[in-house]
Amino acid sequence: MADTPNEPAAGTEGRGDGEETTFVEALPLPDLEAEGRRLLTRGGHAIALFHHEGEVRAVDNRCPHMGFPLTEGTVDDGVLTCHWHHARFELSCGDTFDPWADDVPTYPVEVRDGVVYVKPEPVRTEPPAVHWAERLEDGLERNLRLVLAKSAIGLLDAGVGAEEQVETSVLFGTRYREGGWSSGLTILTLLANVLPDLRPADRKRALYHGHVHVASDCADQPPKFDQEAFAARDIPFARLKSWFRETVEVRDADGAERCLRTAIASGRSDAELAELLVAAGTDHRYLDTGHTLDFVNKACEALDLIGWDHAEAVLPSLVEGLASADRAEERSSWRQPVDLAAMLAESFDRLDALGEEGENSEWTEPDEFTETLLADDPERVVDALEGAIRDGATVEQLAAAVAFAAGTRVARFSTVNEFSDWNTVHHTFTYANAVHRLAERTDATELYRGVFDAAANVYLDRFLNTPPADLPAEGPADADPDALLDDLLATFDVEGEVNDAGRLAGHYLDAGGDPARLRERLGEGLLREDAGFHTYQALEAAFSQVDRRADPEERRTLLVAAARYLAAHSPTRREREQTFTIASRLHRGEKVHESAE
Repeated sequence: MADTPNEPAAGTEGRGDGEETTFVEALPLPDLEAEGRRLLTRGGHAIALFHHEGEVRAVDNRCPHMGFPLTEGTVDDGVLTCHWHHARFELSCGDTFDPWADDVPTYPVEVRDGVVYVKPEPVRTEPPAVHWAERLEDGLERNLRLVLAKSAIGLLDAGVGAEEQVETSVLFGTRYREGGWSSGLTILTLLANVLPDLRPADRKRALYHGHVHVASDCADQPPKFDQEAFAARDIPFARLKSWFRETVEVRDADGAERCLRTAIASGRSDAELAELLVAAGTDHRYLDTGHTLDFVNKACEALDLIGWDHAEAVLPSLVEGLASADRAEERSSWRQPVDLAAMLAESFDRLDALGEEGENSEWTEPDEFTETLLADDPERVVDALEGAIRDGATVEQLAAAVAFAAGTRVARFSTVNEFSDWNTVHHTFTYANAVHRLAERTDATELYRGVFDAAANVYLDRFLNTPPADLPAEGPADADPDALLDDLLATFDVEGEVNDAGRLAGHYLDAGGDPARLRERLGEGLLREDAGFHTYQALEAAFSQVDRRADPEERRTLLVAAARYLAAHSPTRREREQTFTIASRLHRGEKVHESAE
């Protein structure tokens, strides 16, 4: 048997009576009985016809898994098996035995006067938006990367907004992970934040990466079982806040969850809910190297994306992390040789008084304030922060200043350090960014403590800028920005091109390059890698901080930091990109297997 199209003779499409004109002639029934199968191409569809157990069946010839021609498969006992990955399909309806493969479309057939006719329109009429939404849930439930890639692509191409995919993944991740909010949901949210910065094709990649990490985080995890809110709805906010902090303090996650759910059920505002979480998240120093407060920020940002009406599903996922977090004052680095924890505790005792002094003042960041924050003297740093509050500095203003100092540590990270030390400066930067973003959401006095914690870590990270890497000198104004962008992307193909990546990013801006195109290219470089959690965070935190600054030099420093961090963590195996490429080719109808139709 030859797998070649069997074109109909002129005038044989349907019976000509106007009732069934969509059916087209395929081949004489005896021929199909003799051969068992035949490939037919009609109306842009490659259709596999089978004669099995006295019946004629028609299915799409492309295996829905990876496109292998099903006419090269095996039919036995009513089951069609693809020979590439052994996906199995119930032949009469096309339903798969293997959820990772998807169902194969079937086509109506008729036998008239010994001739087989087929209607080249799939039986299934489920809209693509509905189909891919269901497949997204399948992919999340079973941790199926190819299914997740197909779903991310299919939903966007079907006109479904990215926020709907994000909502599905967020609600899945908060329900099906007993340990609560973690890196997967953080990656999903931060990638959703940077979608506007990306090329259209990379927006699909970003959503795919986010889904993959949520599914991976939830794989083999038990679901989360909820605590109930208290029946009372008239509990004052101050009391709920006190209870929540006390239960977190003694690591009582169940009690803390009931307090939080009561606050949500009582209709507390978004800002009040953020205040509740921020207060508990800063009662101790730098929880879990900054991840805990960063998770609080990302959960709030996720609700900004999908709607705060989902607060009851999302925010309780933070409680376990708050209650179980490592507390930095329990580590020797915060106690010896300088007792930073005690130093900050004294400052915190003065916060209310400092705030009252600055109540009627407006603070302007002094020249050299960044250098003060980068100083090798913690008392000088703390004095500068206290003085700023006394002069009227808001939490948001101080958080912005400290976040830039932390970003500068990344931009000037010395490559003579151990590779793992990138994590240290990175944690401080992403924590400081989280404090800054939360300060835009709530003016809770407790958040000043997050600013001091971030500044203390900027101090502790000083040795990673010893000696500091030089920021790139100003590049030629007449350089070709496009060539610089191409060279920048090429640095991510070679291990260790950290300084070259920073130089090219800086010189691109010096040559008048559009910062939006640089961000787009950095996103492209990130999304082709099997990036780790911190690399995603580094890019989004840099973009977030750039968005909040008008000073071109500060923006340049932060984008240099992002380029250097990405280069330090590239290249990778790029396995996720291979899966995404396969999904894209299948979606476009291209051949993945060389003989696929």
